[in-house]
Order: sequence, then structure tokens, then C-alpha cells
Amino acid sequence: MKSFSVPYLSRRHLLMAGAAAPLAGLAAGPARAMAPQTGLSSTASQTVMLGGFEVTTLLAGNRTVEDPQSIFGMNVSAEEFAAASETAHIPTDAAQFFFTPTVVNTGSELVLFDTGLNAKGITAALADAGYAPDQVDIVVITHMHGDHIGGLSGDGGVTFPNARYVTGALEFDHWAAAGNEGFDAKVAPLADQTTMINGGDTVASGIEAVEAFGHTPGHMAYRLDSDGNSLLIAADFANHYVWSLAYPDWEVKFDRDKEAAAATRRSLLGMLAAEKMPFIGYHMPFPALGYVEARDAGFHYVPHSYQLLMG
Repeated sequence: MKSFSVPYLSRRHLLMAGAAAPLAGLAAGPARAMAPQTGLSSTASQTVMLGGFEVTTLLAGNRTVEDPQSIFGMNVSAEEFAAASETAHIPTDAAQFFFTPTVVNTGSELVLFDTGLNAKGITAALADAGYAPDQVDIVVITHMHGDHIGGLSGDGGVTFPNARYVTGALEFDHWAAAGNEGFDAKVAPLADQTTMINGGDTVASGIEAVEAFGHTPGHMAYRLDSDGNSLLIAADFANHYVWSLAYPDWEVKFDRDKEAAAATRRSLLGMLAAEKMPFIGYHMPFPALGYVEARDAGFHYVPHSYQLLMG
């Protein structure tokens, strides 16, 4: 067999070669700039399967809010709020808010729950999920706060030209009598196309209204049932994954009836935990889908991972 001699390379030769290599590469090839940072996402979507339903959460906006104890835990001391936040590894000086409408494709109808802050945001979010506003058959409004009705119309007129609308009768009547500017501009013009419902009524096959009063006088959640699988579109009965779930008795600024809202939180969170039912919370960290565990005197949020991605 023919033999080959291998030249000896000292450690000094190797170090010199290693130092020269990147310089040679830079000299020989074109200059390449580092990719620029793109910033936080403003739109995104996540689709899961619930039996025969496709359920898509839409990130229609997000924002940072300073001084979160001016909103959550208003009836506890700053020390208690800080301790709870530190335990959960979240800051006390700011919180991230998410705005998450949900689209349910039942196979026969496309149902949109809430419309975000404005028409531009919900239109972009729908497009990210592969839908156009004129494909929406039913728009369900869980309650009449501005971040839920804002996308009903915009500079171009009504956002969902082929849709009919559904909302709680008690909720509609309250805001109709309140003289609210947002309601008067966005909801009142659609009254003739709106069906008023009560708890237990059906929006479409497999979609049932659930009374969740307190956040607003007629606030509704909606239960989805398909092929033996269930999910709750919870809207705003619980608005933060720690401050609302772990401490359901903490007062929330935007809850109209704070005592009723706390009772609703305990009741619905208890139901979700007992039934091991997933839920979508409008302001939960995107994709806003998770589960509830009973823990200590309150509850614990468990984010969805892949349980509903294997349909």
C-alpha cells in the first residue's frame, strides 16, 4: 500500500490559520449586514380543532399599560400585589394587554366573536388567518366595551357587509339607555340586523350563550360543543392570567359590578377546572387559549400547548 506523509502543524500554525480564516472570508465574499429587528408582532393567528369546528384566535392588537394595580387588585395593598406578581415572575410597573377576537368555522357558518379596537385591526387579523370580512356570516358581541365593538365599522362603512349580529338583550338595553358614544356610533346603527339573546340561547348549532354578568350588566361568554368536545369563549370575565385567576376576588377597575364579577369568576373558573375545559380569554397572553387548575384559594392558568392541534 502506498503511504502518504502528513506535514506536522504546530499549535502556532493552527492559531494563525484560525485567525486568518474569517479575515479571508470577509475579503473574498460580499459584505453581509445583520438582519434588522422587526419589533413586536401586531397581528397573528392560531387555529386549533375542536371536534368538527376550526377555532382561530386573532391578535387584533396589543399594548403596554403602566401601573397595572390601578386596574387589578384595587382592594389589596401594594405589598400584596407586588408579592403576588414577584411569585409569578411578572413586573408590577407595567402589563401587556392583548386583544383577541375569535373566529369559529363550524363548517356551515363563519362566526366572529368580538371585533377588536378598530376596523383596520380586525381586517388585518382576519387576513392573517386567511379570511375576508365579507365571508363572516355572524358577528357575536360579548359586551359593549370599545375594544370589542370598535371593529364593527370604520371609514369605509360597515366592516362585515354580509353578516348578521348577535348580542345579549340585557347588554344591548343597558348601553342603549346609557348614551354611550361608542355604542351609538358602532352598535345602534346595526340594531335592525341584530338578534337579542339570553343565557342558554343558541347562536348557531353547537354555540350556546352563557351568562357571565358583572364585568358589564349583560356580559356573555359562549360555550362551543362539537363531537363531544367543549370550549368556552370567555371574553372578559377574567382578564389576566395571574391577577384574575389566582386572585379571583381582587377588584378590577373595568368591572361594573365588582361583587358580581368576582362571583362570576369563581363560578366559571370552577366549572372550567372541574370539566378540564379549555377556554379563550380575550386579554390572555396570545394565543389566548389555556386551561384552569384549582390551586390554593384560587386558580392557576395552564397555557395550551398542542392538545387541540392534533385533530
